Amino acid sequence: MSTKTDSCEPPSARTPYQVGFLLIDKFTLIALATAVEPLRVANQLAGSELYSWKLLTVGGAPVRASDGMVVMPDAGLRDDDQFDLVIVVAGLDVVHSFSTVEVRWLKQQARRHAVLASVCTGAYVLASAGLLDGYACSAHWECLEAIQEKFPRVQTNNRLFTLQEERMTCTGGTVPMHMMLRFLGLRHGRELSNAISYIFICDRLREESDQQPVPMLPRLASAQPKLAEVAKLMEANIEEPLSLGELATLAGTSRRQLERLFLKHLGCTPSRYYLGVRLNRARRLLKQTSCSIVEIASICGFVSATHFSRCYRRTMGRAPRQERMDAWPPTDPPADDGGPSPSSREALRLASTESTYGTFGKRAGSR
Repeated sequence: MSTKTDSCEPPSARTPYQVGFLLIDKFTLIALATAVEPLRVANQLAGSELYSWKLLTVGGAPVRASDGMVVMPDAGLRDDDQFDLVIVVAGLDVVHSFSTVEVRWLKQQARRHAVLASVCTGAYVLASAGLLDGYACSAHWECLEAIQEKFPRVQTNNRLFTLQEERMTCTGGTVPMHMMLRFLGLRHGRELSNAISYIFICDRLREESDQQPVPMLPRLASAQPKLAEVAKLMEANIEEPLSLGELATLAGTSRRQLERLFLKHLGCTPSRYYLGVRLNRARRLLKQTSCSIVEIASICGFVSATHFSRCYRRTMGRAPRQERMDAWPPTDPPADDGGPSPSSREALRLASTESTYGTFGKRAGSR
């Protein structure tokens, strides 16, 4: 961790370590899976229940994931819940996908000194509860602007994940696995986290300092490093856009060469690409924040709201006001009569026939 290594220790010495996964409507399944699976394999390798986990929702109601699949949780949120670690799992349209019930419950968990974590866009929920004020925070790039604009006391960054005191935040996709491996390594040693990565056929453990890629940059970087450098400069200078001459100078090339690179590899001029970068940020702000259209125009480097609206309509095919009004309607998940299951114990039972079962035994226990 970036601070003291015992900051992720449980508030009590109980075993197993209790983990609650708070599922927010339209959460991403891949983020949930890559966060919970390291715990399952830690139990498998230890041959004992080091970790126990529950899937949680408001009222214990089924919740729909971003791919439309419906998940039945283990339990609802209760006032007497006391977890060692709570992980908020969110995904699409996070700004409109949670309620004051989740916020109040998270505040209760914080008062009980649970470690609070988030994956994908879950940091927005923690920030809404005021639980990231003064903390460094990683989140999926799709919601970073929303957090930056609405919660200025949160110290956002572009790192893959951040572990700091009693907070753990990370981006989405497969990154939660790397955050959890780091967490397990701090609690049990690198030998266990390495063994888990071998089972996942993960050939490289990503570090906390690694940066999440800005969209399109991996492809650009492999083709033309200069092009990728200019794209990064554009992403970093949106409120006060740089001129083409300034971009060329900072990248160590000429304006003419820069124009040729963009036309050859992207099929557009640098100014057209830059406009797209600014308008894409504007689109995320329209969908994820309550900033006025005038404010968004200024944030994205437009001289006036009128100029911004004209560019947005011409490029995006609709007015900014229409974009903001196009909120996704809430979807009620279907009822399910199935009851909760003791997930960690059942996973441990199923793993008992695996050759790796109990490989680490007591070596994987808590310090």
